[in-house]
Amino acid sequence: MKSIEQNVPVSFTYNIHFTSGLFEHDNALFSDTVTKASAEVARKVLFVIDAGVSQHHPDLKNQIKSYAKSHADAFQAVNEIQVIPGGEAVKNDPTIIDQLHEAINAANLDRHSYVAAIGGGAVLDAVGYAAGTAHRGIRLIRIPTTVLAQNDAGIGVKNGVNAFGKKNFLGTFAPPFAVLNDFSFLNTLDQRDWRSGISEAVKVALLKDADFFEFLEDKATALDHRAPEAMHHLIYRCAELHLEHIATSGDPFEMGSSRPLDFGHWSAHKLEQITDYELRHGEAVAIGLALDCIYSQVDGLLSEEACQRVLTMLRNAGYKLFIPELEHKIDAPENPESIFHGLEEFREHLGGELTIMLLEEIGTGREVHEVDYDVYREAISELKAFEEQRAQV
Repeated sequence: MKSIEQNVPVSFTYNIHFTSGLFEHDNALFSDTVTKASAEVARKVLFVIDAGVSQHHPDLKNQIKSYAKSHADAFQAVNEIQVIPGGEAVKNDPTIIDQLHEAINAANLDRHSYVAAIGGGAVLDAVGYAAGTAHRGIRLIRIPTTVLAQNDAGIGVKNGVNAFGKKNFLGTFAPPFAVLNDFSFLNTLDQRDWRSGISEAVKVALLKDADFFEFLEDKATALDHRAPEAMHHLIYRCAELHLEHIATSGDPFEMGSSRPLDFGHWSAHKLEQITDYELRHGEAVAIGLALDCIYSQVDGLLSEEACQRVLTMLRNAGYKLFIPELEHKIDAPENPESIFHGLEEFREHLGGELTIMLLEEIGTGREVHEVDYDVYREAISELKAFEEQRAQV
């Protein structure tokens, strides 16, 4: 019996840029990004805009067309700009992927062309999946417009849509060509979307940077009151830590059964699903973080003081940390409507054994491969009591 073993090293480089007024004529960031790889010819760019962004920025289409005209030596904008729904609706509707593939085909985009996605994390996920599966991958420029997308969802290597009632069942690992964070898009976010991205920063701070958590703890109320400088620092540092993890974890495309940066996410994904996505992702993550911190404390990993610091910080940032769905069918873990069913779905999504992250101390996590439902039930009760106590203050 003969075998051939071949190692194929592959490296990816992409930049995260921070700016304001991306499509103002004198801002050369977008045109420079395109010409960096395609200086020899003005490449085509298909723009896809989140409908919510388009509604809050009604002149955005005209701005893009005017910008493209003034930078015609760098790129050619496809005349028909696509506008697609935002939020989980875009990830639950397979016809939208068909629409994007048709637009890519009609514009005769090739592998040296670009798709520029402007929107929240769900739109970036869906457009990234469409771009990644057309011609086996068209260059994707992400332009995130929410806090959650600018500090987390828009800067990683994953794209995906929902199918068969499961989050991100269909997807690709495809690093973007570039990510362009325009802080001016944040000004029109409603309060829930502004706040929603804070929890992902808390997550990465709890796992990787105690000093960053202290900053978030100190600025929690200011962040909830939309202090721009604090938010800009939050986005930059969170993105920096996230990218560092992707580059140095040794498993950027998740070939193993471990996903450390999904701390708090096994329950968050399930809560989104059983609330029919009425709960925003960041809101669900905040609840998931609180739940897993209490579990870590009850299980003897985390001190009570550290746990209370985390809960108080999340509460000061404006998060609601308990919803009734946490208690729904918790005595029947096998029931798809039970929060505990999310553990099995999480294991299945990763493949292999269950691996979830808990907290040893602020700044340090620990992976575990089994959990105790009774301890989680106690954690749910304690989280409910904490929220009720806070509501009385």
